[in-house]
Amino acid sequence: MPDQPLKGALLLILGEGLLAVMAAMIKSLSDHLDTEVIVFARNLFGLMFLLPIIFYRGGFGQLRTRFLHLHMIRGLTGVIAMFCFFYTIGHIALAEAVLVKMTVPFFLPVVAWLWLREQIGIRTWLAIIAGFAGVAVIMRAGTGQVDPVMWVALAGAAIMSVAKVSIRRMAISEPAQRVVFYFAVFATLFSSIPLFWATTLPSGTDYLWLLGIGLVATGGQFAMTTAYQIARPGQVGVYNYSSVVWAALLGWFFWGETLVLTTLVGTLLIVAAGIWNLKAR
Repeated sequence: MPDQPLKGALLLILGEGLLAVMAAMIKSLSDHLDTEVIVFARNLFGLMFLLPIIFYRGGFGQLRTRFLHLHMIRGLTGVIAMFCFFYTIGHIALAEAVLVKMTVPFFLPVVAWLWLREQIGIRTWLAIIAGFAGVAVIMRAGTGQVDPVMWVALAGAAIMSVAKVSIRRMAISEPAQRVVFYFAVFATLFSSIPLFWATTLPSGTDYLWLLGIGLVATGGQFAMTTAYQIARPGQVGVYNYSSVVWAALLGWFFWGETLVLTTLVGTLLIVAAGIWNLKAR
């Protein structure tokens, strides 16, 4: 299949937009629903929407795997990271939550080096340093009064990088559709456990919002997966940063959130480091 960078870029922007909408819906529900409930519903309804797509695109025979243990690792780490991200969304500005999540690409080379023994070039090390300098600015680390929620967000990004490296470990034999399916299954199973200590339950229109989260998340995943199937990461990867723009617009429109100077400076550092490293690939 020939590369289609324009279509890939548009799909990636669409996918990031859908995930930003998902984040806004989560923030709206977080004021009266426990994170445990929202995470489980997102995975359950996401799986529900995914099953007919899997059946339509080749049936369930394609799901046989030799890497069940790696799918379990990805599911567990992905759910823990999801808990961190969803909790963060409910407690800080939407754009800041998304920005800290964008540090995943800076953790990835380190995890891949430790786990897969992949070498890290000088350019990548410099990008990692610059990226985390941007995070330090956003967290206002120099003041000595870092919001603890920021540490939760950063931990979520680190754990998410483990989940993503596990995908790379399976890349030889596991197609994207199989990876997405097993993540949905294990994420639903693992996220059901914390429900035992949840203190709130959805009611009324909450169920429609939770269904919407599952639908939008599934749509976003498939848009982004398709984008990387029809275009090389080096061609379209920069458009991942559109998520920050989407989140800033949604946060401003619905909650009147504005970005302070430190957040803007940190954003420039993170985005510049990410783009610079991406161009080297």
